[in-house]
Amino acid sequence: MIADVITVFALVLVFEGVIYALFPSQMIRFMERMIGMPTSLIRNSGLVAAVTGVLLVWLIRG
Repeated sequence: MIADVITVFALVLVFEGVIYALFPSQMIRFMERMIGMPTSLIRNSGLVAAVTGVLLVWLIRG
């Protein structure tokens, strides 16, 4: 179980690292746009992403 959690965390780091390595200028522009976004929009987007991820894991593992 713990190995699965560590593996998932490692894969997240790989995917994020690849995005920053391949598209550094676009990531800077994206972060600049996020600064102007309301906190509630960022929070709600994060919650939707997290719930979607949990549902996908539940469907795949269930």
